[in-house]
Amino acid sequence: MYGSFTSLQLDTRAPEPLWRQLYAQLDELLTSGAVQEGASLPPERELAETLGVSRSTVKRSYDQLRHDQRLGGRGRAGSVVRSVPERVHSPLGRLKGFTEEMKELGKVASTTLQTCEVVSDRRMASIFQRPSHAQFLHIERVREADGVPMTRELAWYDLTLAPAMAEWDGAGSAYERLRKVCGLALGEADQSIEAVLSSQAESAAFGFESPQPCLLFKRMTRAVSGALIEYVEGTFRGDAYVYRIELQP
Repeated sequence: MYGSFTSLQLDTRAPEPLWRQLYAQLDELLTSGAVQEGASLPPERELAETLGVSRSTVKRSYDQLRHDQRLGGRGRAGSVVRSVPERVHSPLGRLKGFTEEMKELGKVASTTLQTCEVVSDRRMASIFQRPSHAQFLHIERVREADGVPMTRELAWYDLTLAPAMAEWDGAGSAYERLRKVCGLALGEADQSIEAVLSSQAESAAFGFESPQPCLLFKRMTRAVSGALIEYVEGTFRGDAYVYRIELQP
C-alpha cells in the first residue's frame, strides 16, 4: 500500500465495527484533500490483506462511501474519488434567480439547456388561470456553478402577459429578461420547499448513481400587477445546499 493510505490503522479491540473505523478514516482522507478527486482507492483485496481484515469489511466501507456519493463506480481504475461540491449557504426571504445568487457568492453561473419550446398545457393554464389554449414558454435546464451541476429547473412563463419571452433561448437570467426585455416589474413570489429523492433525469444531471436526497422548490412569481408570470419547479441537490432563515421574536 502507498501514499496517504499508509496511515490507515484499525483497532480490533475497539467497540466500533472495523468497517465503520475504516469508513471514517477514508472519509477523513477524502474530506481533508489528502486523497483528491480522480484518485483511485486501493483494490478491496489488496487493502484487506494489508490491514489484516476480510474483503467484505473493506467492501462495506467502500459501499458506504459510494452511497454517500464520495466514490464513483467500479471500473478498470477501481473505486475513483468523486468531487463533492462546495456547499452553498444562502438566506431565504428575497426574490432572486440562480444567476444573481451565484454572482453574490462569487461563482460563475452557466446553463445546460434541455428543453425550450412554446406549449399549450392544461395544467399550466389552470395554474396561471388562463384559457386551455393559452401558450406558455416551457424551459428545462440544468444550472451550474463553476461548472458543477447544482439544480435542474423546469419553468413556465405566461406568453399572454410576456410575449417577448417566446424569443428567449433559456440562457442567463429569466428575471433580467422579464425586467429589461418584457418591461415587467416583478412583485411577490410564493415558494414552497420539500424533501424529495432525485428522479432518473435529475440523477443523470447531477451524476448520481442512485436516487439521492434533494430539495424541491416550487415558486410562483407575480408581476407588481398581481398577475402570475412564472411557475418554476427546481430540484436542488441536497449535498450542495444549506438554506438559512432568520427568525424574529
